[in-house]
Amino acid sequence: MRKEEFAATAAGRLGRMALAAWLFFFAVGALAQTATGGEAARPRVGLVLGGGGARGAAHIGVLEVLEKLRVPVDCVAGTSMGALVAGVYASGLAPATMRSKLAEADWDDLFRDDPPLNQQNFRKKTLDKRFLPGSETGVGPQGVKGQPGIVMGQKIKLFFNVLVRDYLGEREIGALPLPLSIIATDIVSGDRVVFRKGSLSEAMRASMSVPGLMAPVESDGRKLVDGGLVDNVPIDEARTRCQADVIIAVNVGSPLLKAEDISGLLSVSAQMVNILTEQNVTRSLATLKPTDIYIKPDLEGITAGDFKRSSETADRGAEAAEAVADRLRTLAVSDTAYAAWVAQMQPPVHAAPRVDEVQVAGLKLVNPAVVKRYLEIKPGDTVNPSKVDADLMRAYGDGYYEHVDYALDTTLRERNILRVTPVEKGWGPDYMRFGVNLDSNFRTDSTYSLRGAYQKTWLNTLGGEFLAYGEIGSQSGFGADLYQPVDAQQRFFLEANASYLNRITGVYQNDNKLAEYRISQTTLRLGGGANIGLLGQARLGWQENWRKSELDTGSPFLPEETKTYGGWFAALDIDQTDRLYFPTRGWSSNVKYFDSAAEGYSRLDAGASGYWNVGDWVMASRLSYQGSPIGQLPVYDLGQLGGMLNMTAFAVGQLKGDNMSYGSIRAERIIGRLPLGLRGDLRVGAAFEAAKVGRPFTETELNGWIPGVAVYLGGETPLGPVYLGYGYSNAGSTGGYSNFYLFLGTP
Repeated sequence: MRKEEFAATAAGRLGRMALAAWLFFFAVGALAQTATGGEAARPRVGLVLGGGGARGAAHIGVLEVLEKLRVPVDCVAGTSMGALVAGVYASGLAPATMRSKLAEADWDDLFRDDPPLNQQNFRKKTLDKRFLPGSETGVGPQGVKGQPGIVMGQKIKLFFNVLVRDYLGEREIGALPLPLSIIATDIVSGDRVVFRKGSLSEAMRASMSVPGLMAPVESDGRKLVDGGLVDNVPIDEARTRCQADVIIAVNVGSPLLKAEDISGLLSVSAQMVNILTEQNVTRSLATLKPTDIYIKPDLEGITAGDFKRSSETADRGAEAAEAVADRLRTLAVSDTAYAAWVAQMQPPVHAAPRVDEVQVAGLKLVNPAVVKRYLEIKPGDTVNPSKVDADLMRAYGDGYYEHVDYALDTTLRERNILRVTPVEKGWGPDYMRFGVNLDSNFRTDSTYSLRGAYQKTWLNTLGGEFLAYGEIGSQSGFGADLYQPVDAQQRFFLEANASYLNRITGVYQNDNKLAEYRISQTTLRLGGGANIGLLGQARLGWQENWRKSELDTGSPFLPEETKTYGGWFAALDIDQTDRLYFPTRGWSSNVKYFDSAAEGYSRLDAGASGYWNVGDWVMASRLSYQGSPIGQLPVYDLGQLGGMLNMTAFAVGQLKGDNMSYGSIRAERIIGRLPLGLRGDLRVGAAFEAAKVGRPFTETELNGWIPGVAVYLGGETPLGPVYLGYGYSNAGSTGGYSNFYLFLGTP
């Protein structure tokens, strides 16, 4: 071929190749413009939200700035609190709405699993008042097992359900409009676990399970805890999840505690978690590229437990994002493109579907009817999350479950099934319980005792229970109780109880202890009753008593005798207060009537209490009566008063007699609260008390109404209520009565 022909041919080929290349790049550019609303192709952006407890609310402020600057993201990865914000964001909740939801939440309440006391099963309330709730320990063929965390996460999980709108149908990670990764840790193997599919709310709950504080989540045979232990700022996961060109990494991790701040078990545990977390954060940050954007908000003074400061924390996150706004603007798109992205990420919320069937699934021992008695939702209803949550919390208040959750299955053809999924306690159904009691007036009248009990639950399909208990100390005894519901919903029951108690009681005159008597009593009760919803319980039956009184020290002021007597009894107990030991609102009442026709007397014990609060002030009142409507209370069955907030100026049992009336008005100021996960508060209070003894057997010179005042410091602790107080009464001719008091434990 001649040179001229070759050159022409080559030129033609090059021209065709250039034309083809131009057409290819034109087509790619057109596709990129279509994808971004008519703009040039943009880099793919991965958003990383790190863990840090309450400090993670700063992520919300970062999201608000991204929204203001019109920066879309292509995937998001989160750990712990970052997983919560990432999950809610990926589910379609706008940052402003997220901010308001977290600010409105009662975090103190969310970290207490139990519902208010007035929403709990009466039998559970009775046991919790006698034995410390936190002492419940499982016993069985596999040995002794304790509760896996201070907080089981019951209310927290239901809160997550509302945030991601599980009540419209369970949200699946794989079906979200924004690719999402949530990091957790397998506490058994130490492996990093990444959720890219499955239940969104469950993954969020698993990633936030701080070891020791919150119970692990069991998923696919693994026990999952806080992802911060292995990957607190999951940069590599976001880069892989959507092949991100640019990473926006937000680090809100907690700094290590100072030496002076490490003083207890909780602080040591927190420091261990912080050390592990900071080690993996350092490794993650080392993978950042010059083109990535790193945001570390100034969160000085905000701790991992400061959930109540979420709005302030979010503001600090926004400030940190604004500081790198110039770099973030390079990732921005036009109004039109951003609106299209938002429409994809936050589609319109559809109406709640109607439920075709309600199921209770997964129970092994507990009768499903026990759960169903609390469910007000019926086929044909739509799911109202607040009402369903209230129903599930009442079920949880029975005390049989680790947690009670729900899932709305909308995947079946033309059928929507609401599945209630209680999980029975993994450390049950047999338990040991413990209690302690110390009651001292810093004189010779101090008493103490240690209590223990063994409880077997669900002996049969109706929920029979057996309780054996014992007590040692200045008061000692033992007993057994068999409780048998007679219907599946446990509305009615039969009960048999046998007990023995040995105690010391004093005889006083003019504030001098004249004698101490040792009283031993054996009691047998047979009866039945009805649970009045969650209001309380009514009982009716027969009671037989064998009682022996012996002089222990002092003068024989009262007769020594052995007595056998019996009679029928009726009782009504109602408790509608909000807390176990230190209520802030509500009321309670109790009435017990015992009639012994053979002995010619009856006994009435009645009382009522009321509580109401305004802010941190709590007002309380109490009335009680002990007397004999028929005949007169005999020496062996006297009423008595004395002790902390029961005529505080007098020793326990110092006032004995018949027809005894008591009344008090109290004012308390809450001056402190226990950390998240621990119930209770610290109060300072004052009480005005008065009592009248119609027929006194001791302190016989105190006629008419006996006045008294008390001041005290009190609060609820892991060992039960504690009081340190002083009481004074100017009654009588001896110059008045007074006592200092220390009370600790369960009544």
